Amino acid sequence: MATTRDSFDGLTEYCEECEMETLHQVSVQMRTESTKQENAQFSREPYRVTECQRCGTRSSQRMNDV
Repeated sequence: MATTRDSFDGLTEYCEECEMETLHQVSVQMRTESTKQENAQFSREPYRVTECQRCGTRSSQRMNDV
């Protein structure tokens, strides 16, 4: 679970690459999942994207699967 620690720079989360809690940049992106052009507008899903500010590892998770 993400936590804030009196830091205005971002969130601290566990990074599997660093094997410790590190500062992460977190954003939400809308991604199109359909490969068909005519249905693309109906297949957008929100994804939570995190990037470790120490090692640069990025990960994303579909928000509807949380």
